[in-house]
Amino acid sequence: EDGLGLAVGSVIPPFEVQDFRGAPVSSTAINGANTLVVFYRGGWCPFCNFQIRELSQSHDKFKALGVSLVAISVDRPDAAAVTGNAYDVPFPVLSDPDLKAHEAFNVVLQLDAAGVARLAKYGHDIEKWSGKDHHKMAVPAVFLVRDGKVAWAHVARDYKTRPSTEQLLTAVKQ
Repeated sequence: EDGLGLAVGSVIPPFEVQDFRGAPVSSTAINGANTLVVFYRGGWCPFCNFQIRELSQSHDKFKALGVSLVAISVDRPDAAAVTGNAYDVPFPVLSDPDLKAHEAFNVVLQLDAAGVARLAKYGHDIEKWSGKDHHKMAVPAVFLVRDGKVAWAHVARDYKTRPSTEQLLTAVKQ
């Protein structure tokens, strides 16, 4: 959508993010045989949390197909840990406040002052969650990575537009 996201067939550029303890996780750990990489706006986002909960509940179905899942946001490691714990997420919830993975996958959304104010009106302090003042977050996206390349992708500026678990399972099977 609008030049966002890596195209199918693209090689994933190298990057490094953090796990919930703040330990580095390199892109090589994600570029395995079959990994579903889910970019979400942050633990403050109800649509994102619904998506992560749904994926958590279907984790065994993905595992049965040989697919690993990983979720990435700009949240600080300790904020990412809150999301992981809140829904007993059985897959890594990774932290990328410096936008390394976001940039690698081309899914960075820059908020303007009005966007930041709109979120604040709903009680969402994105600077607190990310620990940064860059006012950037993920454009919600899902990438199926096979052997270091994008095999399937869904990227949508509209944060309410996300593939269902069934749609993702179908994409994985193809």
